[in-house]
Amino acid sequence: MITEIAPAPERAAPGPARPRGARRAWDEVPRWHIYLPLSVYLLFTLIPFYWILLFALRPAGSTSLVPWPMTFDHFEKVWTERSFGLYFQNSVLVGVATLVLTTVVALAGGYALARFDFRLKRGFMLALLCSQFVPGALLLVPLFQIFAELSMINSLGSVVIAETVFQLPLSMILISGFIKNVPPSLEEAAWVDGCSRFSAFRIVVLPLLRPGLIAVGSFAFVHAWNHFLFALMFLSDQSKQTIPVGLNTLMSSDSVDLGALAAGGIVAAVPVVIVFAFIQKWLITGFSAGAVKG
Repeated sequence: MITEIAPAPERAAPGPARPRGARRAWDEVPRWHIYLPLSVYLLFTLIPFYWILLFALRPAGSTSLVPWPMTFDHFEKVWTERSFGLYFQNSVLVGVATLVLTTVVALAGGYALARFDFRLKRGFMLALLCSQFVPGALLLVPLFQIFAELSMINSLGSVVIAETVFQLPLSMILISGFIKNVPPSLEEAAWVDGCSRFSAFRIVVLPLLRPGLIAVGSFAFVHAWNHFLFALMFLSDQSKQTIPVGLNTLMSSDSVDLGALAAGGIVAAVPVVIVFAFIQKWLITGFSAGAVKG
């Protein structure tokens, strides 16, 4: 039996071929139009870093534009004679304590904002946002009076509490955004299996919040590490000062030791650079996860 094969459908005539050299408008931009502005920006960014390294590593009185012969006398001077070793220890204590306290309190507050509905919730969120527009200098007097009544003046605890209070609003908002990305059904499944609300949060939700917690904690640490005002106002004993205040002591009305100041600046900057170098992957992931509509 012979089956007749239907003829293949006729193909539409192809349109005019696109010229091989034709490209979109943005593909026609020469590469140097992109790389030249980026190179100029990179140059202006790196010059201050090179300049501070130059003053820190070249001998005192030298005018060379190359740090050779290289010396570490300025680092030894600020670390021993100018007590930067003690300032560094105090800054680490303040930064780590602020990181832990901010993360724990913001985690509890952010969970409440993400999972519970209560009266004036929108007003509370608005108040948190508006608090970011209040500069810390406006609250120095009332904070000083409160800490004086609590006998906390000249104590690192006063600086930790003040730094935590100013970091909490933004941290709570960010963490609430991270928690909203976690489906409530995961917690509900854990409740069905017999977990309490706290156990379900600890076992199911908390491991998923690691990028967000790293992002919030790192910013709390860096802010406490770099903040100058609270340490200056609440700490009178030189042995309890932090690195930003220590840098200020290197400058006087008569003269400035540029080598020591540059070395102190590097001592202050290196820990922050190391922290961000190790957590940059988690930092980007965390802020991407928290960018949700509240």
